[in-house]
Amino acid sequence: MLEGMTPEIATVLALLGVAILLFASERIRVDVVSMMVLLSLILVGVLTPEEAFSGFSNPAVITVWAIYIISFALTVTGVADAIGQRIMRIAGPTEASLIAVIMLTVGVMSAFMNNIGATAVLLPAIVGIGRRVNIPASKLLIPLAFGSLLGGVTTLIGTPPNLLASNALGAAGLEPFALFDYTPMGLIVMFSGIAYFVLVGRHLLPSRTEHGTDDLTSDYELRDYLTELRVREDSPLVGKTILGSRLGELYDFTVVGVVRDKKPPILGVAAQFQIEAGDTLLIRGAFSKVMDHRADLGVEIKPHAKLSELDLTSEDAMLAEVVVGQRANIEGQTLKSLDFRRAHDLTVLGIWRGEHPVTGSLGDAPLQLGDVLLVHGPRDRIARLRYDDSFLILQPVKVDRRRRGRAPLALAIFVGMIVSVAVGWVHISVAAVGASILLVLTHVIDMDEAYDSIHWKSVFLIAGMLPMGLAMDKTGTAEYLADLIVGTAGDLGPRAIMIGLFVLTTIITEFMSNAAAAVLVAPIAISTAATMNASPYAFVMGVAIAASNSFMFPIGHQASVLVYAPGSYRFFDYTRVGLPLTLLIWVLLVIFLPLLWPLTP
Repeated sequence: MLEGMTPEIATVLALLGVAILLFASERIRVDVVSMMVLLSLILVGVLTPEEAFSGFSNPAVITVWAIYIISFALTVTGVADAIGQRIMRIAGPTEASLIAVIMLTVGVMSAFMNNIGATAVLLPAIVGIGRRVNIPASKLLIPLAFGSLLGGVTTLIGTPPNLLASNALGAAGLEPFALFDYTPMGLIVMFSGIAYFVLVGRHLLPSRTEHGTDDLTSDYELRDYLTELRVREDSPLVGKTILGSRLGELYDFTVVGVVRDKKPPILGVAAQFQIEAGDTLLIRGAFSKVMDHRADLGVEIKPHAKLSELDLTSEDAMLAEVVVGQRANIEGQTLKSLDFRRAHDLTVLGIWRGEHPVTGSLGDAPLQLGDVLLVHGPRDRIARLRYDDSFLILQPVKVDRRRRGRAPLALAIFVGMIVSVAVGWVHISVAAVGASILLVLTHVIDMDEAYDSIHWKSVFLIAGMLPMGLAMDKTGTAEYLADLIVGTAGDLGPRAIMIGLFVLTTIITEFMSNAAAAVLVAPIAISTAATMNASPYAFVMGVAIAASNSFMFPIGHQASVLVYAPGSYRFFDYTRVGLPLTLLIWVLLVIFLPLLWPLTP
């Protein structure tokens, strides 16, 4: 055993190593891994049950879920969407000015909302703006995602790592950060990041035509899957409904439309639509299955059918691209398990994931955050998806007028929360919970919506990993790691140690939750400062900002995942533009943090 390492330290480090590997592999959900860590700390005797479950009552965790509720209220009342609609008027049609205004807008929103919420609110508006001014989405959506991360570091509530790092100070008996303590350093980082994109970063972004700008049926390779079938007089389908035909259940065929008596096609047909002899069915399905079963079904294939997006569009029906959003109970489920068609009366014709459309049976493909669904059906049914936070329609969102009338009230409650914290009347957790309750009592949102708006996976992740920080402190693991860092870089001075902490945090946060990264490294930073007899505030703030420095890979943060498919990005597009930004932020932290927060007590 290494010098100074006790069995308890070895146990905690082993659990930490296993947790990092599981986070990075993504074979098990991150919230499940977090709960496994929590239980392991109890079973090996490092923590008592009271200590291990204390994370659920931690003020930082309570603040996080309350902020999710407040963010939802600002979204559904149109406060956030109204901001997005004004971006175009302010920015104009030029790429540089548009990027600057997008990043500034989402940055300001992210200072008081969760990052992915701010990104999700503006995503449809930004895609629509890009199409109107003929700027590819690939030039705008990485700045949108990165701008949300940059803006999040400007306030205590802007992103979970800021809260959790402050909580680590309180747990160590030190004065936590106030609401705007992050603001000076955060603004330096945010405005430098915006300047980087305007001057350099936008030239490193791909100018890639987004799928969907031309014919959607071609983009999703639907020409190989859409077929017109004429129903013969002797067909067993005659007299049956679309649902009763069991075409989907038995053959994995989806009926998209019906042509009857040479009239315009009936698109977005309901499940109870009755099939008649002579009907022409427009179906989506593997052509090989059509050939194998056409005799059994009593249908004839209409040759030389040239189907395009226009063929699937009418006054009543349309095609639309819908992004799988942040709601936790959607990820990992399939269209069949969600009963998507029955629930929404819409047909999914294609799924775009990463750089390519998904092939094979769409109903059995597990959905992922950022997947783009090509849906077809009645226009009013597609419009209803705008109010389901599981999905984001890639066009500007029109907010329900009934909610828009509540916007001034929602905004007043939000401003009241900020003011009460800024002047020191109440703790941020009390203000956030109070604002959430007021939003329900004043009928801005209802309680079911409040529950649904909380990203429970993030809550359980944070609550489960907080005890790891307690275990690291209780067993002396944080102090042990701090001694290793000081022993390695101590001769080079405090700034060198700061760089080491920044690099460590940045590497960890690219492969696991930024909240978990902050929880793990913040105690190490505090112990390192104590070992050097230095002030811990610069170290801890640097760790918090570095934990949000998730720019090099699309998997680094959910905001980056969300824009991946809509922007038609490739994996290393993020690295090309994100690595220089990461290095720039390290330099800014090393230069300015010691000036704002002196290293000597």
